[in-house]
Amino acid sequence: MPQPLPEFENEDDERAFWAEHDSSDYIDWSTAQQAIFPNLKLSTRSISLRLPESMLDELRQLANQRDVPYQSLIKIFLRERMDMERGRWFALRQNPPTYKTRKRKPNSKK
Repeated sequence: MPQPLPEFENEDDERAFWAEHDSSDYIDWSTAQQAIFPNLKLSTRSISLRLPESMLDELRQLANQRDVPYQSLIKIFLRERMDMERGRWFALRQNPPTYKTRKRKPNSKK
């Protein structure tokens, strides 16, 4: 049976408490339900990035082969590299990212 949660005066006290205690002593995780947030959007920020034209052309070609927007491919490449730098490369290889495809507009010119 889980222990009762203490009352916290503020978030700093709660943060300090959880840094020192295991949640399994206070919460019955077997009764937990998965939360779904369908309208949650990641906060993003636009940046300006200067790339050599040849690199940008190559990125666009790779993105076209994968049928994804080139800016999305840049984000995928950055995420993969960041995971590799943080030692998550093995886990990434076990569960490779999937690429969402977009519908192409019919090509009227041939």
